[in-house]
Amino acid sequence: LMVMRAKLHNYLKGQWGRCIGEECGTGGVQSRTVWCIHSEGWTTHHSNCRHSDKPESQRPCFKVCEWHQDLFEWEVSEWGPCVLAPFQSNELKPRTTECVTAQHGIQRRKVHCVRTSNRTTVTERICEFFSPRPALEQACLIPCPHDCIVSDFSSWSGCSRTCGMGLQHRTRHVLAAPMYGGANCPNLTQTRTCANLLPCPVGESEHHYSLKVGPWSECRQPQHKGLWMSGRTMLDFTTGDTERNTVKRHIQSSQHHHHHLHHHHGLKGLDVEIGYQTRQVRCVRSDGKNAMLSLCTLDNGPGTFQSCIMPRDCETSDWSVWSPCSKTCSASDMSPGFRVRTRSITQTPIGLGKECATLEEKKACNIIGDLLPNCPRFSTDWGDCQVAPLLSQQDRRLNNVSVLCGGGIQTRQLYCVQVPDNSTPHHRKEVSRPVSGHLCVGELPSAVQPCSIPCPQLCLLSSWSSWGACLHDNCMETHGRKGYRQRRREVLEEGSGTESCAHLLESMPCEDPVCFLWQVQFEGACVPSEGNCGNGSRTQTVACVNSKGQLVPEELCEDEPPPKEVSCMMACSGDCVLSSWSDWSSCSHSCSSKNSEGRQSRTRTILGLPGEAKACPAATALEEWRTCNDHPCITFYWEASPWGPCIEDSSMNLNGTGYWNGTATCAVGVQIRKVVCMKMGIGPVIPKRCPESARPDTIQPCLLPCKKDCIVTHFSEWTACPNTCLPGIDTSRYRIIIQRAANGGQECPDTLYEERECEALLVCPIYRWKTHKWHPCTLVPDSVQQGMTGASESCGKGLEMRGVSCVDEYDEMAAVSECLQWAGPMPSRFRSCWVPCRDDCTFSSWSIFSECSGCGSRRTRKRTLTGWSRKQDRCQREDLYPLVESEHCPCEEFVSQPYGNWTSCILSETPAQGSLQGWRGQQEARDCGQGLRYHAVVCLDHEAHLVSPDRCSESGLMEEVCHIPCPLDCKLSDWSPWSACSASCGSRLKIRSKWLREKPFNGGRPCPKLDLKNQVYKAVPCRSECGQYEWVTDPWSVCTINTVDELPACGEGVQSRKIRCVRRSSEDLVSSVNETLCDQEEIPLQAQTCVLPCPNDCVMSQWSQWSTCSIPQSCRVHTVRMRTRHMLRPPVADRVCPDSTQTEPCSLNSTCFNYHYNVSGWSTCQLSEHAICGQGTRTRLLDCIRSDGKVVDLSVCEELGLPQPWRLAMNCVVDCSFNCILSDWAPWTECSHTCGSKGVMIRSRSMLQQAHEEGRPCASQLSQTKPCPISPCYTWLLSDWSPCTVEGADCGEGKRERNLTCVVHWSDWPDNPYPSKTVEDEKCGDRVRKESEQELQQPCFVPCPGDCHLTEWSQWSSCQLTCLEGRSFETVGRQARSQAVVIQVLENQDSCPHQVFETRPCKGGKCHSYEWRTSAWNDNERSVWCQRSDGVNVTGGCFPQNRPTTVRHCDPPCTKPFSHCKQSGVCGCEKGYTEVMTTHGFLDYCTKTPGADNKKADVKTSSGRLKPGTTQIQDFFGEWSLQTRLSGLYYIILCHLIFFIIRFWITVQKFGVSKIFF
Repeated sequence: LMVMRAKLHNYLKGQWGRCIGEECGTGGVQSRTVWCIHSEGWTTHHSNCRHSDKPESQRPCFKVCEWHQDLFEWEVSEWGPCVLAPFQSNELKPRTTECVTAQHGIQRRKVHCVRTSNRTTVTERICEFFSPRPALEQACLIPCPHDCIVSDFSSWSGCSRTCGMGLQHRTRHVLAAPMYGGANCPNLTQTRTCANLLPCPVGESEHHYSLKVGPWSECRQPQHKGLWMSGRTMLDFTTGDTERNTVKRHIQSSQHHHHHLHHHHGLKGLDVEIGYQTRQVRCVRSDGKNAMLSLCTLDNGPGTFQSCIMPRDCETSDWSVWSPCSKTCSASDMSPGFRVRTRSITQTPIGLGKECATLEEKKACNIIGDLLPNCPRFSTDWGDCQVAPLLSQQDRRLNNVSVLCGGGIQTRQLYCVQVPDNSTPHHRKEVSRPVSGHLCVGELPSAVQPCSIPCPQLCLLSSWSSWGACLHDNCMETHGRKGYRQRRREVLEEGSGTESCAHLLESMPCEDPVCFLWQVQFEGACVPSEGNCGNGSRTQTVACVNSKGQLVPEELCEDEPPPKEVSCMMACSGDCVLSSWSDWSSCSHSCSSKNSEGRQSRTRTILGLPGEAKACPAATALEEWRTCNDHPCITFYWEASPWGPCIEDSSMNLNGTGYWNGTATCAVGVQIRKVVCMKMGIGPVIPKRCPESARPDTIQPCLLPCKKDCIVTHFSEWTACPNTCLPGIDTSRYRIIIQRAANGGQECPDTLYEERECEALLVCPIYRWKTHKWHPCTLVPDSVQQGMTGASESCGKGLEMRGVSCVDEYDEMAAVSECLQWAGPMPSRFRSCWVPCRDDCTFSSWSIFSECSGCGSRRTRKRTLTGWSRKQDRCQREDLYPLVESEHCPCEEFVSQPYGNWTSCILSETPAQGSLQGWRGQQEARDCGQGLRYHAVVCLDHEAHLVSPDRCSESGLMEEVCHIPCPLDCKLSDWSPWSACSASCGSRLKIRSKWLREKPFNGGRPCPKLDLKNQVYKAVPCRSECGQYEWVTDPWSVCTINTVDELPACGEGVQSRKIRCVRRSSEDLVSSVNETLCDQEEIPLQAQTCVLPCPNDCVMSQWSQWSTCSIPQSCRVHTVRMRTRHMLRPPVADRVCPDSTQTEPCSLNSTCFNYHYNVSGWSTCQLSEHAICGQGTRTRLLDCIRSDGKVVDLSVCEELGLPQPWRLAMNCVVDCSFNCILSDWAPWTECSHTCGSKGVMIRSRSMLQQAHEEGRPCASQLSQTKPCPISPCYTWLLSDWSPCTVEGADCGEGKRERNLTCVVHWSDWPDNPYPSKTVEDEKCGDRVRKESEQELQQPCFVPCPGDCHLTEWSQWSSCQLTCLEGRSFETVGRQARSQAVVIQVLENQDSCPHQVFETRPCKGGKCHSYEWRTSAWNDNERSVWCQRSDGVNVTGGCFPQNRPTTVRHCDPPCTKPFSHCKQSGVCGCEKGYTEVMTTHGFLDYCTKTPGADNKKADVKTSSGRLKPGTTQIQDFFGEWSLQTRLSGLYYIILCHLIFFIIRFWITVQKFGVSKIFF
């Protein structure tokens, strides 16, 4: 049972938790959870699992702390090769059969956690604490197998023999080698026999014989003990005066040899040993077999031995230590860094010794850059905002630059800083250390941006109110009889800037001020005491009001209140009835002066005439006058200066932190201003003259701006002192100001740049190669010559040597590596020499050169044969031994010619001012004016060869003054005056305009958008005051009765009054203006009818005001308004009084009006007076419109509480017209070519800000070129390889050579029409160095007749990449070349070498695709070939499975007579026969086409069963051709059509139609 339970349950382990411990390092503990689970997955009790199998739940661990981050890092190896990914069976299987584009592979690498100190491996859990472990595997792709791809065959060669049977061959070459297991290359050669028409002559030898030499053996030393010194020559380092080559037997004393070794002990590698090498010489027959040597001509046979240099391999020093990792910071890209180690050459290769291996190695490092600091980035600090650069030429003359505001432009200085870690406090991040600019990668940030300077806003004030009543300065505390009359205005919009608003209150002294008074609110009717007339009383309601008419407590009114009941008089019959006194009129003047006095009046009128016994008062008694505003016209006001700066106030400082308007600030201070009492038109007066209650504040709290200390970066690192070989004196460092000091902060340091001297420089090391004299010519030792064929005497070609040592400036011996580093390649230590033989040609010395006859002539020198040579025929051959030499005579005649074109006009250079990136601030770029243009000049000698330009002129350039026209901006006129408001009443717009005066020229600022009249407009809202003028009426005159006779003057009459037009709110109500200024539609009546009651009639009072029509803004139908009057004199008994109440209906736009708001149009964007662009405001005005269309005062709509949803102002932006901003011209570059005609110097500038809107566009030239003086170019010219030559033999191993000559030419040589000329080697430089870089001799092979041999190497193929679906699989491509086998005699084909090919990496490769191409069918055959995407025909590359067929077959076969297989793959008939098809679409038989032989035959003849002839039906249905292949469906359709036609013809016959023509 326990066993069964154990099988059903097992333990499940959780992940190990974090290492926990009190201290960092060892001693930590890790825990994990262990569960006992059932096999079905659910958790159970631990007792169900076997206790002995329980895994541990705790283990000791290494607790990692943050500071361990610098001690450990991940170390990863390079990715391994890509191998095929295993199948589920873990077996690797080739997938060539099913591979389409690529096969899935996998790459692996090793990952370890190591200590950074000693690179020892530790547990991975430590590194996993800081960053996840890098991936150990990654997917990769292995391309499908690539077969070998070869070119097409070349043409067949000529026949190998001119008579009889011979062989022909053709070859092809390898274009792409097989890769990834692809098929090997096919045979590159095809051979076939060829027969000549002419048989070989009888008796001619069947074979030809050729002398063949084999390859030279390895260089070796003589092995015979006694001859050891003869074959080995050591160098003599002694110097002598003679350099003549001498011959001596190389048997040196042992003492001298040992002395030589002792003297140069330790200078390994400076000795050169000479050995010998041999080769075989054979006579071969034309069938490739060897023959006796005597059958070949041996008059001047090839040498079988020669001297050679014993090879010595290149030797190098030990590897240096690995350099620091190139990746020192964490950037956005994940590319790794690399470490480098180097080694130097200690022994150059000698002879055919092995070349030097690589001298530098690299390895990846810091692949995971998480633990590295951040990479440097550009830091930016914007300068002050400036508006002046945006001004046009016209604006700059008109504007005061110091007060400009609004939109502007600002620049910033760019510098590269080392970015600190994210853990660095914020304030430390702003003082990063500047580093070299080349460390910052990526695009340079913009150095220019738009900005804005706030414009000061003017304080917008309302109009002055009317003068108020005479009041005490403080109505709550009244003193004396002095008071003030005041008028006010309000701030409609607060201003900004330094200027404050003007005064808002003006006061005028007055006497007898009254703050509160009693006012009668209601008067009752007069009630007689007795009867219905006579004395009586009436009641009245009074209240205490202030100067504004508002109710106030009664105790504020100091005087006794008026009685609530007052006496009155009710007129009796026959009494004169007068109206009540009117209110006092407005005072004619607000104050009194010598020339004016304020007066006001009140009047009453006669309402009823008296009886005969009584009379009314005189006319003068109906009007009363009194003086008013008799105080003098003296106005006082308080004037306040602008607020001063915010200063500290200890009483308001809240521990260094204040709160003002809810915002935390550094501190709260105070602002102080000066307040002075001013007398209008006079100036300051004593403060007592102004009301103290209106005195403005002189102190207010303010926010003290925080102190800003100057912030500078840390000093950069000291610039590196010059290397030992570069002269230099000082090293420097700098720092940059990030933030200027402000508000009393710490000022910036004076020192931003420091310089100091470098330590004393060591003199650059001076090493040179010291060459010793050449030793005598060394030949092959006698012991070797005696054993070789053709050795007769010790003469001929040998080698001579010299010692080369490395010495310092004191001629002391130094290591070879020092000279290799500082002095260049080692000079040659051996050269060929010749020891004359007895039969050699001898000559006299060369004579001196003949005299020159002038420029362009030649001079010669001669020599003669001497001795026995004069009788030898071979010495007489001047092609081998010339006796005369000639050379050109030196010439000092030179001519200069202009070359190329003139440059563009180049202005004189001005030093750049401003920041690092070339911003000039206020400085205007100089792009016009006087400059120079340049023309290159060539200096040629008499043979038209280029010589140094200083032979013809000083500078090598022609100069000419030129001019660049300056740009002229578009010019507009000044603004016209504002037009009148577009509406005579209410709110509308007024405009002003500018018009075009001058168009822009030469790249000046373009014009703004103009209308068809070439004008630009500006519109602002305006308001024409509708109530600016008003009608003022005088009281009505006495009602005048026109009487013809002396009847009583009562009844209906006429009364009149005077009206005048005055300005509203004017203090002078006496003077009138032109009546046309007032609204003519509202002119008051000047005369009206009236009724003057007779003495016995009832007299009524004047009508009260009409009541309002119901609810305002609701002129409802059936509503009325009314007015009332009361009786003033009762009538006699028989008469009645008229109605005391009068009503009339409310009529819209007559007695009742509605009101609504109306807004004007938006203005154009309005800027400040001193701004030219930037933030502005668009405004519109609001009107109150009556329902009859008239504009009324806004207060009407406001009092009605009408909703007003419109915005009357909104922000807007006028785009700034930025001129194009260019950087300064960079310095001129070095000449692009140091010689020749292509050398130019270039200077350029960059565009910092593109032109915007109407800004001046960029100058067309962002770069300028200037030619360099045309100097001659001296170049080493490497000739072509010579043909392969075999010295002294017909075939075999030979050599080809090429020469190195110094030529003078133009830089575009060899395309230049001027020929090159050979000059002295010294003009081209170090010939030794150039020879060491070039291969001037290489072995080659000349095949003998009958040899089976390899062809020359083919040209390298084009660079081809391994690609998948047209995309590159790798970055490095491959090229291939090959050698094919040529068989000359079939008998020798068994001894043929194998064809060979080789590949090499290349860059700039292309992806190629391959597809099958076919020719047109010809007799059911066609050609099929594979073509590469670049058009080259190849073999291989195309999928064999997709190869098109080359032969076409018909199924079933064409067995019918006169049939054949057509190109479409179906059977057809031969020419002259027509196919007849079965219903299944196959050929039934072929029938001869009628008229096929005679085109004039009767085409209407038809016979047989549907044999295709040219019938009428066939003509009618011509689109269905029976000569095509018809299916059974086509035949069914055709039968139905025929049946339909027959039925139609029968139907027509019934109607009498006899013929039908089809």
